[in-house]
Amino acid sequence: MQNKKKKEALIQFGKRLSQIRKAKKLSFRQFAVLCDVDYSDIKKMEKGDINITIATLMDLAIGLGIHPKELLNFEDDFLHE
Repeated sequence: MQNKKKKEALIQFGKRLSQIRKAKKLSFRQFAVLCDVDYSDIKKMEKGDINITIATLMDLAIGLGIHPKELLNFEDDFLHE
């Protein structure tokens, strides 16, 4: 059960990352340059395929010009199942 919740958290994080990136009208490549992260990794993050470090979370937030907590503001209903 624990792995299912972790995977769901990655998926929700990815959706939130995608939502903010698109709201700022950034392509994968533009965003990658801004946050110094490989664009293919950003695609994987948005799909929920990879887990990231706090350092990467900070890089993403800086690239988006937001506070890191905004990236973690996603649906967490799966935590209460």
